[in-house]
Amino acid sequence: MKIYTGTGDSGTTGILGGSRVAKHHPRIEAYGTVDELNAAIGMVLSHETSVDTLGPTANMLKRIQSELFVVGADLATPLDARVDVPRVEERMVRQLEADIDGTDEGLDELKSFILPGGIPVAASLHFARTVCRRAERRVVQFGESAEINEKTVVYLNRLADLLFVMARHANASAGSVDVIWKSE
Repeated sequence: MKIYTGTGDSGTTGILGGSRVAKHHPRIEAYGTVDELNAAIGMVLSHETSVDTLGPTANMLKRIQSELFVVGADLATPLDARVDVPRVEERMVRQLEADIDGTDEGLDELKSFILPGGIPVAASLHFARTVCRRAERRVVQFGESAEINEKTVVYLNRLADLLFVMARHANASAGSVDVIWKSE
């Protein structure tokens, strides 16, 4: 099977359920940005030191990459489509909340804004967080024009929080301190 089909050469793409939409359609923007987020998390995991620095967090990120395929499939498939696809479920959101609580445990209390950065793995996690927030905005925007599984928004909201906590944890684990933002 060839990777190219030529069916998208006119600027449209097929969605699950059989219809075609413009490649700039809000649905495509939503799940395309989720795909970009998945790639950003892959970049985090590609750092040579990521497994040592992240420890159990690396396994969480690998699980999350798989879950992002569920988020993408959910967004790519109209809710009324007669296609059986996995959907984001409440248990996935609850797992993220448990991950946040466990990763945040032992970190210094946050009393100020911090600047994104630190060690390369932490900086990459901060970058993934910003991509996650953009994905969340795209999904919310798409939800204004179509019925969506609202759990996708909640999932992305929690995931952005988890990526923030993971970045702080990576810095702390490496002995690097968060850089506090100071207004001029």
